[in-house]
Amino acid sequence: MVAVAPLASQVSSRIAFYSDRDGNREIYAMNGDGSGQARLTNNEAKDVSPTWSADRSKIAFQSDRDGNEEIYVMNADGSGQINLSRNAGEDVRPAWSPDGEKIAFRSDRDGDWQIYVMNTDGSEQTRLTNNSARDSDPEWSPDGTQIVFSSNRDDNFETYIMNADGSGQTRLTDNTSTDLDPIWSSDGARIAFRSDRDNSWQIYVMNADGSEPTQITDSTANDLSPT
Repeated sequence: MVAVAPLASQVSSRIAFYSDRDGNREIYAMNGDGSGQARLTNNEAKDVSPTWSADRSKIAFQSDRDGNEEIYVMNADGSGQINLSRNAGEDVRPAWSPDGEKIAFRSDRDGDWQIYVMNTDGSEQTRLTNNSARDSDPEWSPDGTQIVFSSNRDDNFETYIMNADGSGQTRLTDNTSTDLDPIWSSDGARIAFRSDRDNSWQIYVMNADGSEPTQITDSTANDLSPT
């Protein structure tokens, strides 16, 4: 069974993904046509959620190899694996900034799931959201000035946006269903996400200001993880 990571990254015809084909979840990479599949991590722990650096030289990912979920980084060939986040909480879902200088992630280190950011060497770990709800799924805008994320601070999961420093937090979607996994279009004009507002998980897209939400898949199955 192959489990492709949420927001699996394809860059310069190279795709990073995770799979349990060898008995546990590890990070792999392959060419855009499926050839050249190579295992990049090799341990008894769970390695998931790979994301490329802006210059394509490194991959950030999450692993529980040190006893709890942490954010790690490695070279594109799997060498030089380093734990960046190093704390007693759970740190998951890394997202690399477009300029390659920052990594956003979510963590429960302060008692609830919030969005954090750190430098790519693990320094200056900073909390961007601060509430009693769960904030998750951070993704940078293409110009690096904003972060889109999910939060249930208003009773159910909706899509929100904030400036890269955590200011200006604004709700974009407003319905009684669950909206998750937001991600920007490459030009920054639109945001795709998944929602169960029509009784199954389907993919939607909206303008970056939250206007004109439109369902773009329609099936009896669940459609997940837009990119």
